[in-house]
Amino acid sequence: MNGVLRSNRLGADGREAHLVTKADIVQAVYSRLGGFSKKESADLVDLVFETMKETLGRGEKIKISGFGNFVLRDKRQRQGRNPQTGEPITITSRRVLNFKASQLLKQALNDELEAGAESEGSTGNGAPSAE
Repeated sequence: MNGVLRSNRLGADGREAHLVTKADIVQAVYSRLGGFSKKESADLVDLVFETMKETLGRGEKIKISGFGNFVLRDKRQRQGRNPQTGEPITITSRRVLNFKASQLLKQALNDELEAGAESEGSTGNGAPSAE
């Protein structure tokens, strides 16, 4: 991925953290697609996220080919323990969002990792390259 979507900000620990915000995605839509104003780009990004939220809210799955699946799962109420005191507590029922990356996304991420390791003079397995 080129540097358009990469923002460098300080994390909670004061170190540099790489993250992408919605504003970064809006900027990428604006600069890459062309033909849209910045407001139209923001509206487009908002529409995509709103559609995803509504779909998941209805309990439906979202499958984005080449990217992955978003699935909302219902978790039952269960017993747990307070980690500080060890006292038993009841963990309320809730909905959780799961994401499972597609094989294409996993492969692309691993290819980027291997390319980065090669440029640093490593074989990717922690051992120095034999060059």
